[in-house]
Amino acid sequence: MSLKTGPGRKDTSKMRIRVFPTIMDERYVQTIWALLKSAIQEIQKKNNSGLSFEELYRNAYTMVLHKHGERLYTGLKEVVTEHLITKVRADVLASLHNNFLQTLNQAWNDHQTSMVMIRDILMYMDRVYVQQNNVDNVYNLGLIIFRDQVVRYGCVRDHLRETLLDMVMRERRGEMVDRLAVKNACHMLIVLGIDSRTVYEEDFERPFLTQSAEFYRMESQKFLAENSASVYIKKVEQRINEEGERATHYLDDSTEAADRKSVV
Repeated sequence: MSLKTGPGRKDTSKMRIRVFPTIMDERYVQTIWALLKSAIQEIQKKNNSGLSFEELYRNAYTMVLHKHGERLYTGLKEVVTEHLITKVRADVLASLHNNFLQTLNQAWNDHQTSMVMIRDILMYMDRVYVQQNNVDNVYNLGLIIFRDQVVRYGCVRDHLRETLLDMVMRERRGEMVDRLAVKNACHMLIVLGIDSRTVYEEDFERPFLTQSAEFYRMESQKFLAENSASVYIKKVEQRINEEGERATHYLDDSTEAADRKSVV
């Protein structure tokens, strides 16, 4: 039988484009989200070696494609928040008087790594749902939650500021401190500002400059009372060089100029 069509006959041999349904079965949605949730939790636990990122991406793609982007986004926010509160924040709080800065910096590094992996899985959600709804992208959402639930949480925020200021003060007095730990913490505060220096300024720079001004005011008064003007000038030059080196090693570049003013 010929497949050719006559003038009055419809062509049944043409290919038809399959249209995916816009509504998914609720149980199927629950199954996909359960898989994604489990994968996100495994990534947070550093157990990601057995995960298929391609399969996870397809699952996330399917949810967004079938208009379940909000559910995926809300679920992600809840999972990340729960992990940061119950595990990360708890560990940081337990370390307040024992390796606090090292614990916080390690938690920050781990969080960044996990959010990069999670972002890759949810890339389609970033491109479609996030842009259409004008919400924070996956990576920035992770930064915001870490900032609010860990770094700026109650006593953690205060202890971080006090720890950094104490380490700077100890170094000014000639003690050896872990400069890399201070540098990493300062950089973390800058990144957590998300295109703004607000977090860094409020949580470290402003109290640092205040402390610097007070320290050098007291030191200069005492030094001038005990030494000649020429010796005082040499001391000021020494301190300016020290503060410049300190800024180079672990402070944000913009802090250096303001810090030098506190010496003079």
